[in-house]
Amino acid sequence: MTQPGNPPPENPPMDWIARWQRVARRIRVPLGFLTAALYIFELWRRAPRPAAVAWSLALVLPGLWLRGYAAGYVKKNRELTQTGPYAHTRNPLYLGSMLMAAGFALALRSWPMALVLAAGFLVIYVPVIASEERFLRATFPDFDAYCRRVPRLIPRLTAARVPGATGESAGGSFSLALYLSHREYNALIGAALLYLCLLFLRPALSVLVHGPR
Repeated sequence: MTQPGNPPPENPPMDWIARWQRVARRIRVPLGFLTAALYIFELWRRAPRPAAVAWSLALVLPGLWLRGYAAGYVKKNRELTQTGPYAHTRNPLYLGSMLMAAGFALALRSWPMALVLAAGFLVIYVPVIASEERFLRATFPDFDAYCRRVPRLIPRLTAARVPGATGESAGGSFSLALYLSHREYNALIGAALLYLCLLFLRPALSVLVHGPR
């Protein structure tokens, strides 16, 4: 409470993480619409080649698997997950999303699409990861030690061991209940819909514009 005649205390200045988060929240939805519109435009502009679509599976399927695998381990805000994919990378969910996005850009063979997706990840996920790390560091005392063992994004080849953990707790176990509670199956549904678009959207748009032939 301020004393009479004294100016109210100034709000502490926001750091770059808070400022960037504000921007990311405002542009996340418009950027999503822009990305979808560009994807449809690129799909209309050039027909996807079957070989490119097939090669895209080499990125999309591992991305889907990694996201699903991570969703079966992570207990958000309840514990510091250090097992399963989290013993290789601290952000397997985001890494899986990046693999999927790269795969769908490959399916279109579109540099504009790849650049928009890369920019979107930089603008949205960089502040999100920084904010989550700040929360984890403040919540879990062993987070800094975990960071020294496990890289932020590019995975290490061997699983990092959890100090003092033995038996099942050392490696953890996949939980289907966690996977379902995180609704990670939505990523699988979304990927299936995108592949349907790659296969059938362009012919459908052609019929709408030019009529049946």
